[in-house]
Amino acid sequence: MSRRPAPSPRGARTHRTRSSSRLRGWLRHHRAMCLDSAWRLLRTPVSSLVTMLAIAIAMVLPAGLWLTLDSARLLDAELTESATLTAYLAPGVGDGEAARIDEALGAQPGVARTRLITAAEGMAEFQQALGLEDALGRLDDNPLPASVVVTPEAPAPEAARALAESLAAVPGVEEVRLDLAWIERLRSLAELGQRVTLALAVLFGGGVLLVVGNTIRLAVESRRKEIEVVTLIGATHGFVRRPFLYSGAWYGLGGGLLAWGLLTLGGEWLATPVSALAASYGASFSLPRLGVGGSAFLVGCSMLLGWLGAWMAVSRHLAEVKPR
Repeated sequence: MSRRPAPSPRGARTHRTRSSSRLRGWLRHHRAMCLDSAWRLLRTPVSSLVTMLAIAIAMVLPAGLWLTLDSARLLDAELTESATLTAYLAPGVGDGEAARIDEALGAQPGVARTRLITAAEGMAEFQQALGLEDALGRLDDNPLPASVVVTPEAPAPEAARALAESLAAVPGVEEVRLDLAWIERLRSLAELGQRVTLALAVLFGGGVLLVVGNTIRLAVESRRKEIEVVTLIGATHGFVRRPFLYSGAWYGLGGGLLAWGLLTLGGEWLATPVSALAASYGASFSLPRLGVGGSAFLVGCSMLLGWLGAWMAVSRHLAEVKPR
């Protein structure tokens, strides 16, 4: 039984040298095509800028809606954390009995803290809010019951409802009110906004693919003769496709940076009136920023869409480019 001769050290070194040489050639071609595609875009600055601006406009709207939804989520979290339950005590409960019920409510599981409002304190707050001190002061009896404001540990609507049911069972509590309808409406609007944002992101992403694809298609047509020549001497589709893919990535990079700039300028432009509007309601609110992660994600998505649009356009038209 004959054995295959082991490869000589010289043959192994030759194989490694050839592999290293191919790798260096592959990297050199990538670097050359990257620089060449960038130079071709710089030689036509107006058309390149128009394409990048179209990509930026298509990226700004979904990104802006995403920032709006992010601010809505922050507002929802802030409002949910401030949600409280109000336990109204039975009529005729004295201050001493109200204090005992307040301690019983504070000992319930799921209660973070409580605040007792006696009947007299409730009447004083009511008079001050309505400005009817003289009219309400003539009443013989105080019609308002004592109440306990309860802050739940878990402000989620489901947990708050369960806590309201357990508090209503405490002796001396006549009614527990929990107003979460506005929070549920806000969450429904946020969910609707998420779906609208996703749909718009898909539509505008398709628009980016069409813009880049059409631009790359024109570039392929303008270089048809060059492609035919390199195909005749044995160039692969990957070799021919490479410069156009880099062009698509450059278009995406420029569009992503322009979109980031437009969002940043728009945020600065709207920051002052938004802060003034929030201050008029006694609140402190500022528009969210993209941040480093969000900016990188925006630019990365833009580059990916540009690269994908170029790949689709070149792959489609390479089959049509036949050497004559």
